Amino acid sequence: MKIVVPVKRVVDYNIKPRVKADNSGVDTQGVKMSMNPFDEIAVEEAVRLREKGAASEIVVVTIGVAEAQPVLRTAMAMGADRAILVQTDAELEPLAVAKLLKTIVDRENPGLVIMGKQAIDDDMNATGQILAARLNWPQGTFASSVAVEDGRITVVREADGGLETVRLALPAVVTTDLRLNEPRYATMPNIMKAKKKPLETIAADTLGVDITPRLETVKVVEPPVRQAGIKVSSVAELVGKLRDEAKVI
Repeated sequence: MKIVVPVKRVVDYNIKPRVKADNSGVDTQGVKMSMNPFDEIAVEEAVRLREKGAASEIVVVTIGVAEAQPVLRTAMAMGADRAILVQTDAELEPLAVAKLLKTIVDRENPGLVIMGKQAIDDDMNATGQILAARLNWPQGTFASSVAVEDGRITVVREADGGLETVRLALPAVVTTDLRLNEPRYATMPNIMKAKKKPLETIAADTLGVDITPRLETVKVVEPPVRQAGIKVSSVAELVGKLRDEAKVI
């Protein structure tokens, strides 16, 4: 079975994002970029499935600027076999990403697409579901456990009320949650090997997909600075402040 793993280049999670001076978006100039953490989990799970004999090939895909290639090399250093960059400088919404991914999935004909449940830059949590709908494939979202057997995949997913187990016919789309696994570190030998693995670049405008934005970003601002907390010396003082200042009792 072939597995396709979409990944995204985002501002590194250790970096505090800065808003552009004109409030048009987040400043990424000179900022460390890395693979979306949820997508790292997806790559790790794909590699584990191959190690268990449930997969034969892992193809990673990213959509974005040419500078996203290092993210693909990282995924290949973790164990992916080859990579595809759908290159575009356009700002993409989840619908456009899902449309572009569908063209790659149609071409690659995998048995499974596994991807992060959301990206930490916008937290949209929509691309996986839209992709599954456009492919007309079953989906298992927010996966905390995955097992493939007898041509089906069993996904334990995290829902609001607890855990739900779904059994899906393949091919299917699975989105990963934090508790699915702990991604491995890429070793230096594997990083060197990844440089020799095939990386194909496809221009997004050659795929015949309408990626016109449906949304307009009016303004991006930082959240207000939180006021410092205070200490109280007694329960009576706490109750008094809740009543007189916070007006909650």
